[in-house]
Amino acid sequence: MSHITPIFIDLVRVETRLYNAVSARLRAEQGLGLGQFELLEIIDRVPGCRVLDIVGELAITVGAVSKAVDRLVAAGWCLRVAHPEDRRSSVLRLTPPGEERLSASRPIVESELTSLTAAVPPDDLARIASTLATLRATLEAGSHGRPG
Repeated sequence: MSHITPIFIDLVRVETRLYNAVSARLRAEQGLGLGQFELLEIIDRVPGCRVLDIVGELAITVGAVSKAVDRLVAAGWCLRVAHPEDRRSSVLRLTPPGEERLSASRPIVESELTSLTAAVPPDDLARIASTLATLRATLEAGSHGRPG
């Protein structure tokens, strides 16, 4: 096994455990999972957000994003609105209940992540953040890992 393989395995396991723990708390307290939270965050942050914007950010398929957005619409947390310049496309917008759910969820996510990472010294966490940002930028610049 190469020296990079154990690092990759640790990275994936850490991500999975953090994701599951945060998602469980969010589901218990707000009735939505971390995946739904991420979609609401993107829709809120990206002006004129479309399904393809979410696809690009999360590197998952159009079908998966479309189905996830359909569930947000069914929950009453977002709307699909006709794109003003391209009638074949729609823009995603949060509804007032979606904005409220997102606003109530943000401190829960932050609190749980803070708690779960409390054992890591702040300087180490800053180095991890910097390293991951560099790796992510490199992968995204090369279009690596996008669904085919």
